[in-house]
Parts: sequence; C-alpha cells; structure tokens
Amino acid sequence: MSLVRTSLLNGIAVLVKTLSMFVLNKVLAVYVGPSGYAAIGQLQNALTMITTLSSGAVNTGVTKYTAEYADDPQRQSKVWQSATALAASGSLLTALLVGVFSRQLAAYFLHDEGFYGVFIAVACSLLFFTLNALLLAILNGRKEVGRYVIANIAGSLISLLLTSWLAFQFGLYGALLSIGIGQAVIFFATVVVCRRASWFTMHLLFGRWQPAILLDLSKFAAMAVTTAICLPVAQVLIRNHLTHRFGIDAAGYWEAMWRLSSAYLMIVTMTLSVYYLPRLSELKGARAIFGEIRSGYALILPVAAVGSLIVYVLRDFIIHVLFTPDFLPMRDLFAWQLLGDVLKIGSWLFAFVMLGKAMFKLYIVSEIIFAALFYGLTVWFTGSDGLQGVVKAYALNYLIYWVFMVVSVAFVLRASHRTKPVDGQA
Repeated sequence: MSLVRTSLLNGIAVLVKTLSMFVLNKVLAVYVGPSGYAAIGQLQNALTMITTLSSGAVNTGVTKYTAEYADDPQRQSKVWQSATALAASGSLLTALLVGVFSRQLAAYFLHDEGFYGVFIAVACSLLFFTLNALLLAILNGRKEVGRYVIANIAGSLISLLLTSWLAFQFGLYGALLSIGIGQAVIFFATVVVCRRASWFTMHLLFGRWQPAILLDLSKFAAMAVTTAICLPVAQVLIRNHLTHRFGIDAAGYWEAMWRLSSAYLMIVTMTLSVYYLPRLSELKGARAIFGEIRSGYALILPVAAVGSLIVYVLRDFIIHVLFTPDFLPMRDLFAWQLLGDVLKIGSWLFAFVMLGKAMFKLYIVSEIIFAALFYGLTVWFTGSDGLQGVVKAYALNYLIYWVFMVVSVAFVLRASHRTKPVDGQA
C-alpha cells in the first residue's frame, strides 16, 4: 500500500480522533480547568510507563516481525504467541504492584492520595489495555489498514463518550477515571473489528513463548521501555517545575498546549506508525531507505508546516472554541511550540528508521540524552523567559535532535551497507 493511500485511509481515523479530541478538550476545559489539565497530564505519563512495562514493551517488535514474516504465517504465529504470553504475565504482575502501591502512586503523580481509586481502576483494566495494543500492533504489521482505521475510530468515539460522561458526573475524578479504564473498554470494540480476520483464532494467538523470538523482541522492548520512561519522566519533572515556579494553572496551560499539538499532528504521527514502520521493516539497503525518507519529507513535512501555520493564525479562535477564557495565557506559547512540532516531525522521519531497523543502542542513548536535555533546557529558559521558556526549550531540543538523527542514522546505514545487514546494528 502506498504512502498516499495509507495517508488518505488513515486520515479518516485521524479526522474522527482529532475531532473527538477537540470536543474532549472543550469538555475538560469546562469541567476540570487549567489545574485539572495538569493532573490529567500527570496520570497519562504514569499510565504510559505502567502499560509499557506491563506489556513487555514488545508491540513495536510485533508490528515489525508481522510485516517481515508476511510470507510465513507460522513464524508470525510464533511471534504473536510469544508476545501474548509475555503481555499477559507482565500485565498481571504489574497490576498487582499498581494495586498494592495505589496510594503512593496517587500521592506522587496526582499530589492527592485520595485519588488512589484511579490507580485501582488502572490495575483492574491493565490486561485489557495490553491486549488491545497487541491486536492493533498485529493489524498494523499485517497492513490491514481498513480494520486498523475502524478500530481507531471506534476507540476515539468510545473515549469521547466515556470521558465526557464521567467528567460531567464526577468532575476531575471522573476524567481521571476515564483515562484509567478507557483502553480496557476499547479492547472489546477492537475484538469485534478483528473477529472475522483469518488470523484471529485462539491457536494462532495463544501458546507458549519462544525464547529465540523473545530475544528478537527484547531489542524493541528495550527501546519502548526507554521511551516509556524517559519522556514521561521528563514531562512529570517539567510539570512539577512549572507548578513550583509559576503555579499549577501555568502547568495546565502547557499541558493544554501539548495536547493541542498532539491532536493536530496526529495525521502525521499515525501515518508514520501505520505506513513507515512496516515499510521500513521490509526495505533492504541504505539506498532504498533513503529513498523512502525523501518521499516522506516531500509529503509529510509540508503537511506539518502548513498545519502549524494554520494553527498559529487561528490561535485566538482555537482557544475560545476548544478551551475557555481561563486558558487565554497559553496564547504566548503557540509560536515556539508550533516551530518545535515541525522540527519534531522532521526528526521523526529518521527516528523511525531506528525503530524499523532495530538500532536499539542508538535509540536508547538518544532517548535518554534528549529527554534529559529537554528538562535541562526548560529549567534554563524558564529562569529567564518565564513560562514561554518551556516551549523555547522544546523547539531547541528538537532542532538538536533532528541534526543528531540525520548524522547518526546516515552513518549507521552507510556503515552497515559496507559491512553487513542493518538489522541489529547500533
């Protein structure tokens, strides 16, 4: 499937998801306010770490090897069985730990032990979280874009309805609870979407794990765990820094800006995940990979740049429509945040090569360095530029990251072309 066709099909799911997020932003702005946004961001970061650890962090590997073994259903099945067994055992163990330490987690991330029930709900839902992500990874790897799009649309609508209802009924606690249980509810919708697929059978999905396959998946697990820890931890530290220095409402403005960026860039980021990861897994040789990257820059980077420009021009309208007047101070964050978004997309086209070709050492080192740099630059810039310093730090961090990606990935690809296959290189 071509990049253009994948982008168009994926655009349907992204449109629904983006509209859902915009409506959801308005609901949350009305019912939880800027301070509630900060708490929601904290919980989402915590959930990213928890779900990645519980799943064994193998979903990216499942997508890669499902695509790579497209002509070998038996090897595909062994990958799925190993991943499912690991995810199920990891989920149950992690759920137990989250339940036992729910009060401590609530106190650290949400600054209120009274929210421990949210983490109890997370613990009860964790197995369904991980199985849903695994099914989506298989759909992605098999390039079943139609089912993948339908599953994402269903997930977006369920998330919108669930969060809106719980926020309306219970305010901030309800919004947090919806985040804790949302993916568990979405799992059942994904099952309905997958039920008629030829591969969706017990004997293909469930069985004993294979040590050799787990060793292959461990590279992706290492990369996913690093991502799940580094960026969320950096965001938690940044949010705490902003709260301490400027107040919790300021942290909420930044969180609202971050969520807005995520929403409008979703068509780009989801296309990278749906098209680029399986495609890069298939390609052999540096020349073919560089050709795919050039195609990506020709289509994706202009879309990101135009989207950012439109958002900037309409920033006042967006704040009034998607948020409330309480969020007007975030207006000063748009310019640097949107510049950072374009730089981020430019760098990700090379970063996905690291995922697709399992350059796990380079990936891990870069994630650690640039998460730490993001926090360090934030502390530095906010000292002189106030709240606007956090978005200046974001833009500069991704400019440096882009340069690093171009130089590092190009070096590894060319070196591997002269010596041996790319996979496994770092």
